[in-house]
Amino acid sequence: MFTSTPYALYQCLPALAADTDWPRLVSGYRHMTLIRTFDKKAVNLQRTGKLGTYASCLGAEAIGTAGGMALHDDDYFVPYYRDHATQYLRGVPLHQILQYWGGDERGNAFPSDTAAARDLPNCVPIATQLPQAAGIATKAKLGREHAAVLATCGDGATSRGDFYETLNVAGVWQLPLVVVVNNNQWAISVPQHLQTASKSIAHKAEAAGIEGLRVDGNDLPALLDVLDYALDKARHGKGATLIEAVSYRLSDHTTADDASRYRKASELHAAWQREPVARLRQALVDADHWDAAREKQWLADCQQQVDAAVDTYLNQPPQAPTDMLDFLYAELPDSLKPQRAALAQQAGGRHA
Repeated sequence: MFTSTPYALYQCLPALAADTDWPRLVSGYRHMTLIRTFDKKAVNLQRTGKLGTYASCLGAEAIGTAGGMALHDDDYFVPYYRDHATQYLRGVPLHQILQYWGGDERGNAFPSDTAAARDLPNCVPIATQLPQAAGIATKAKLGREHAAVLATCGDGATSRGDFYETLNVAGVWQLPLVVVVNNNQWAISVPQHLQTASKSIAHKAEAAGIEGLRVDGNDLPALLDVLDYALDKARHGKGATLIEAVSYRLSDHTTADDASRYRKASELHAAWQREPVARLRQALVDADHWDAAREKQWLADCQQQVDAAVDTYLNQPPQAPTDMLDFLYAELPDSLKPQRAALAQQAGGRHA
């Protein structure tokens, strides 16, 4: 049972309880390693012109994995742009994640037979997804659904009005909403101490009258404990929770950024000593639940899965040009019908 002193940083690693669910942690480690392999490949694809601007999740693998593992299929997920791990665990294939970042909107057409069909697509504008999450949570409450809504954002989003408005309505209406802030210390080039004078991001929950928790964002067992608690609370009508997951962005903000211009190399080096994948691997090895042979085999499997996803992505047929009109209107206006016909003709009549 999760218990924590209010606003104290909750941690589990390196000391884990005797009743630890080791199979769950092994599964989590596998997912984290797969996503790190995928993330590295995605950056390489962008550097070689085969992907658009990409937001890396390097250093946030534990946060995304914990979210995907803690959510139930009938919950809702409202992501921001570093949530590849959660989306994958909700059923979005890796090649579709690449499609989205490659500028193909079909990447947002999540499979209808997965939990992701209930989720919103990536949100790039900062914090605008949070009021939408509150709206979904209101719908779930009014419909008496036994479901929670998990919304994520970065620390930069906590400086936006959308963030405070969402917390306020979640508190007043006792919404089944969990907001996880990936506090990776940098909102692009702005450090946390220049964003807020609050003692912590979790303290911002006080004004909204909801529970605020702080957790080590590099500690998968701790994240699972906190998310299990908060999501279960939401499903049972006990109100909203703000979770600050303290991590560090090990990558540039996106592939369009150069973080070396604004942060010290020594700071980045220190952060690598606390990164989530190595920490969990060491805990599993110490407890005899992982070893070098399994590591080697799994890394090879990860590479095969990622390579297959890349092949699928690169060999997708181009999107129909008529899609720009077909998926914009419920009924196409008469004034645009000649343009659609011209597009279809230019595409060889295949999309008439």
